[in-house]
Amino acid sequence: MEQSSNKFIAFIAILALPLAAGAFALAWAPSNQFFDFSPKNDGYVEPRNISKLIEDSQASTVTVFCNLTKKNGSQGTGWAIDSKVLKVSSSKTTVMTNHHVIDECIGREGTVTVARLFKKEKPARILLYDAENDLAVLETDLKLPGLELSENYMWPGYWVMTLGSAAGYEGSVSFGNIINTLNEDVLITNNISEGNSGGPLIDNEGKVVGIVTWGSDNEREQFNGARSLDTFCLKIVKCEYEYEGKATWLDYEE
Repeated sequence: MEQSSNKFIAFIAILALPLAAGAFALAWAPSNQFFDFSPKNDGYVEPRNISKLIEDSQASTVTVFCNLTKKNGSQGTGWAIDSKVLKVSSSKTTVMTNHHVIDECIGREGTVTVARLFKKEKPARILLYDAENDLAVLETDLKLPGLELSENYMWPGYWVMTLGSAAGYEGSVSFGNIINTLNEDVLITNNISEGNSGGPLIDNEGKVVGIVTWGSDNEREQFNGARSLDTFCLKIVKCEYEYEGKATWLDYEE
């Protein structure tokens, strides 16, 4: 009797093993998303380590100032990009921003400066700009790690993050999703304000998918906009195809 009982217990144990393994596999499958950061596989999920993503992105993001006088000027955001990616020659740190952030300093006595998070302003100069597509490239002696550009198409629903000086508040961060994409613009749900202009739109890999540019004036429209990477493909970023756009170089006497 005892032998039969032992066989029965062994049979139950053998039967339970595959059931337990199956349950473990089902429980483990959803957790895989926490180890998968690539939009190629799942750009809809938020990154596993958001705090690190913010920290890394903030290290490359600056506040941009166009100072006309001590009491008059404008403010926006910029982000470092490797000069090797750009169609510019510079031995310094190159920074992308919006043209409308620095346009009042073009051809005037005003000065352009940049500042890391809660740090003092440092001199910068305008290398080139594209008024039509609202883009500009600056250079500065400030040492900043460059952000990478994404090579993936941004599908509606993808998770994205914005960083910048929203309404003058440095280090502002907003999470949201892509609503839709156009040839030149990416529509996003992220909250942005004046001062966010020129900031990076970051995917769940920590790569740039656009540059925050405009907010909707219509209170009933719950979205804002970023310029897509397609608009970079003029005389600013090296691309595999040509994009119709005009960029203007600024010549300075050293």
